[in-house]
Amino acid sequence: MRLVMLARNANLYSHKRLVEAAAARGHTLDIINTLHVHMNITSNRPTLRYGGKTVPLYDAVIPRIGASITGFGLAVLRQFEIQGVYPLNESVAIGRSRDKLRALQLLARRGIGLPVTAFAHGPKTAEAVVNEVGGAPVVIKLLEGTQGMGVILAETGPSAISIIEAFSAANVNILVQEFIAEAGATDIRAMVVGGKVVGAMKRTGRKGDFRSNLHRGGKGEKADISADEIDTAVRAADALGLNVCGVDMLRSKRGPLVMEVNSSPGLEGIEKATGADIATEIILFLEAHARHGATETKGKG
Repeated sequence: MRLVMLARNANLYSHKRLVEAAAARGHTLDIINTLHVHMNITSNRPTLRYGGKTVPLYDAVIPRIGASITGFGLAVLRQFEIQGVYPLNESVAIGRSRDKLRALQLLARRGIGLPVTAFAHGPKTAEAVVNEVGGAPVVIKLLEGTQGMGVILAETGPSAISIIEAFSAANVNILVQEFIAEAGATDIRAMVVGGKVVGAMKRTGRKGDFRSNLHRGGKGEKADISADEIDTAVRAADALGLNVCGVDMLRSKRGPLVMEVNSSPGLEGIEKATGADIATEIILFLEAHARHGATETKGKG
């Protein structure tokens, strides 16, 4: 197969591993900088241009679109889809996952376990929102935050209300969630590929930090996860329509609770923690499913 990856940094571990895995299976994988692509949008012959040349028709495209360029990146991915190129994750599915509020609503509709979450607009509702999730301590999240940034633990009611009022005054959208104390500053990242969990790790936050993100100094180790956790991860991926994703869950007294579903998960932490060859699992999925015009969201916006 001839594959292409949309990525801004070809030297990241995840991207190099995918190139290696593709080559080991006899495929070629080109990397093109998402921001350097431009599109010719016409009804009869949609094309993409890169480096002064027309981008050839590939068998599949692997989108590794950073959160800061989601809008433009999804436009480029849609252009590939219109051409009939098979996407590892479809543009609509990635868009769902990047919109935290929409993602949680879709997960809730499927009955998937979530921390109690509230969303409202305006400082007048701050106290009601805190009470809605069971009172302090509460976790306050920016809708646009990634890798643990924009996540705040408010330990008292007054501090929570002050933070909510401050964000409201700045016209910043936030979610307020219950704090799951029994999780103990740890979470589970389950990697789902093609409806199967192919690796899982426990992430533990650095001392004094309730966030467990590896990018924030946390550490990861291989995790043995329960049948309930496997089922939750697979159902979460399916709810958002993602073929490949990292599902982040908290272990609570009432079972696994999904915090987030990452449509462009890093491979370094989980491959090193578990020894699993996630990159090859992704290439094997493409071998089995990449067919011209097979994207379900083609033409659906």
